[in-house]
Amino acid sequence: MVRVKSRYLLCEVNVTDRNLLLLLDDRAVTAAVKDVVQRMHGDYGAALCSFGFSVKYLNAVTGIILLRFPKKCYKQLWSALPFITSIEARGKQISCFLNCIYVGGTIRTCQKFLIRYNAHQLRRMLPKCKSEEKHNIQQAILDCCLTRTHTEEAEDTLESEEDE
Repeated sequence: MVRVKSRYLLCEVNVTDRNLLLLLDDRAVTAAVKDVVQRMHGDYGAALCSFGFSVKYLNAVTGIILLRFPKKCYKQLWSALPFITSIEARGKQISCFLNCIYVGGTIRTCQKFLIRYNAHQLRRMLPKCKSEEKHNIQQAILDCCLTRTHTEEAEDTLESEEDE
């Protein structure tokens, strides 16, 4: 059996009003992308991109979307993305455009890039903050803990053994 190879496009949704991002859902993005591929590349592009296309990740707060396409047609999708000018979600037209920030072969590489991208954006925006905002943001970053310590893991195992 042959594996179907895919490409993942990491896109950023740019809107004038950030509150409108909360209206986005994966079905609205799927419909907008399929519609624009149909308009730009006709029936051939629509048929080629309809198989294996999905929205793998959508963060309505940050406006990040991860699109999955077959490897053979990702260039057609990529060329059609700039023509998305609005997305209809929950009965409202959201005026926006998609900025493709990365093309990867796996979800993992896209996640790694997104972490680096967010860190770069944070370093770019941090000097513009006021001193007390800057201190609060730096403290919040230091408080975030992505890995669990050995003591936390030991406490969790003790608690689970006591429950049994």
